[in-house]
Amino acid sequence: MRMTESKEKILVALSGGVDSAVAAMSLLNAGHEIETVYVKTWDHEDDLLGECPGAQDLKDAQAVADKLGIPFRILNLMDFYHHHVVDPMIQGYARGITPNPDVLCNREMKFGALLDYALNENFEALATGHYCRRVVTGDGGVQLWEGLDKNKDQSYFLSRITQEQLFRARFPLGEIDKVKVRALAKKYDLPVADKKDSQGICFLGKVKVPEFLANFIEDQPGEIITVEGKIVGKHKGLHRYTLGQRRGIGVPSNTDHENFVVTGKDQSSNRLIVAFENTDEITLWGQSYEISDLSFLEKLDLSTSLSLLAKPRYRDPSTPILLESQDSGTVKITFSKPQRAITPGQVLALYQGEQLIGSGIYSLQENGRASLSA
Repeated sequence: MRMTESKEKILVALSGGVDSAVAAMSLLNAGHEIETVYVKTWDHEDDLLGECPGAQDLKDAQAVADKLGIPFRILNLMDFYHHHVVDPMIQGYARGITPNPDVLCNREMKFGALLDYALNENFEALATGHYCRRVVTGDGGVQLWEGLDKNKDQSYFLSRITQEQLFRARFPLGEIDKVKVRALAKKYDLPVADKKDSQGICFLGKVKVPEFLANFIEDQPGEIITVEGKIVGKHKGLHRYTLGQRRGIGVPSNTDHENFVVTGKDQSSNRLIVAFENTDEITLWGQSYEISDLSFLEKLDLSTSLSLLAKPRYRDPSTPILLESQDSGTVKITFSKPQRAITPGQVLALYQGEQLIGSGIYSLQENGRASLSA
């Protein structure tokens, strides 16, 4: 297996951060013909996002391109981003699930619209600063593997891309760790060498999700009840809460100073279900889940049960699962150990060893949870 390519014409997506900057520099030093692009996804003057870093990110991306002496482009994909990432996120929260816009963003935006743009502009590939490895097999196929830096591995966020998208993707940081990335940025005096890593929603930054959603989803207040059915308060709207949430529920702790935690949502009655943390939260735990909207990078025989590894959520360690196909077209997965607060709408990433082979979405059950066993 090999991870390097012959000299190519590559478009590098610059975010304004250190990772994509070092990715561009690495490809340039390797002799590739590269240009860079910054994607605009939101109007920097729009106050819906609060402190949106977009304007500064654009300046930083331009500064990196200038430092490296390579062409720089700005691509406006604001309408596409809103329709293909923001709208599905809003619709998901309105339905009672907690979607993952970062995973969707990679499939629809970076390796969807942006990759299409690159190919139309006669580039051979699109490179990003993701920490993951693209492995070329002996028969010319491609595989997606975890990044060498396990603490920064981002293969989970790429678990919904297609084989065709992966074929054109390049990940220069897959074989190095974050410490070396920072060191390289300082060695070559890149303008973003000391810039802090960004956090938050893909392309938007650190956004307060409940406040952001309030601009699109009308609040429908309702009752907060315990798992025993006792009314203990009022909620502002079910879309403002997620399973496992402890803070901001609006219900005081009991005399033993135990806090409430969200354990479910009843969409039909518009009720938020809570339990005391550590005592009554057994309904937050589950071992078997229904997975829908399957996406595979590798062909799997689903006619038999499969023993695989899975990451229940980003940053969760890989854990053994048993995957069983169901007549409904979904699959049932059973973890080797119970999992806490698995949320409908989130992504389950599937692995064989370090190789990512696909993913699915946790289905919403009638109890407002994802678990089949709780």
